[in-house]
Amino acid sequence: MKRIALFLLTNIAVVLVLGVVCSLLGVDRYLTANGLNLTSLLIFSAVMGMGGSFISLAMSKWMAKRSTGAEVITQPRNSAEMWLLQTVERQARAAGIGMPEVAIYDSPEPNAFATGMNKNNALVAVSTGLLRAMKQEEVEAVLGHEIGHVANGDMVTLTLIQGVVNTFVIFLSRVIAYAVDQFLRRGDSRDSGPGVAYMLVSLVMQVVLGIGASMIVAAFSRYREFRADAAGAQFAGRRKMIAALQRLQSFKDSPSQLPKEMTAFGIREGMMGLFSSHPPLEKRIAALEQAQG
Repeated sequence: MKRIALFLLTNIAVVLVLGVVCSLLGVDRYLTANGLNLTSLLIFSAVMGMGGSFISLAMSKWMAKRSTGAEVITQPRNSAEMWLLQTVERQARAAGIGMPEVAIYDSPEPNAFATGMNKNNALVAVSTGLLRAMKQEEVEAVLGHEIGHVANGDMVTLTLIQGVVNTFVIFLSRVIAYAVDQFLRRGDSRDSGPGVAYMLVSLVMQVVLGIGASMIVAAFSRYREFRADAAGAQFAGRRKMIAALQRLQSFKDSPSQLPKEMTAFGIREGMMGLFSSHPPLEKRIAALEQAQG
């Protein structure tokens, strides 16, 4: 509930900051004089930017199950499923969160993810490939990593950041587009409303600014992976967490098979660079070894 309140307060704060900045720079007067209502644009940007992210978060568990085919373990069918439930329950208790749903999805790729809008009602899922490729103690560390994501509220925090940058992208792309459109149509008194240039520039700027926004979100996502690794080390043991990451190194050149919307919540990602949601495995291992030292 606190994080939902934070979500709403952040939404309001973003709108207020944009409004104050535009007022100080005189942008509001310019836009209003040329037929664009700043208040309406701010509300539209916040609703579309924050609202879209919030809806995605609210549907995250349902989308994860549908997109991966994950089957929630309700009645354990074998000792492996029983061990998974018991391990997650123990780690969740240690983290002070509610028991998440535990699921298995069919994929040859060794991976796992956690999602959900509430840390007391989350979902932790592991792939069949992970269970085959890793020793039990390494799977335990991976589960601790995912429980760390849930306990840290990473899904909600990432949604907040995504919503904030989305709001800025929508707002700035339209302000820039309107300014360009008015400049190109100066001297034309027949119609003061937006023209074709407004729509084209708005689309282009939304793509350009969206690329920059994606880098910001990815940078935060990489940072939270180190925290989740530390949680995995806390709940399962540092050597187990390091061993799990080392095991994943043999798969580091293969792209993640998780759906795009789930990649940031997985234990690994094949893509590297400014748009990667995960730091290189070498850096994650080095961070754990340094902390141990």
